Amino acid sequence: MKAKVLKTDRDYKAALAYVERLMDQPLPDEAELDLWSFLVENYEEANFPIATPDPSKRFAFDWIKPACKPPTYS
Repeated sequence: MKAKVLKTDRDYKAALAYVERLMDQPLPDEAELDLWSFLVENYEEANFPIATPDPSKRFAFDWIKPACKPPTYS
């Protein structure tokens, strides 16, 4: 498969399938796997951003967490 910039969802899905095929090989070409992984990662970062966590939600979680106790087994 010829490497190219992933611009569409179709390109992305084809690249994911290709990366999976490369990983299924006993000895994949590392340079090709690195290239395709890089292309997939860039597409994901551009199209599926992860929002920055809200610090107030972390504070609320830390505030409630001490009240949670692990189950006890008898």
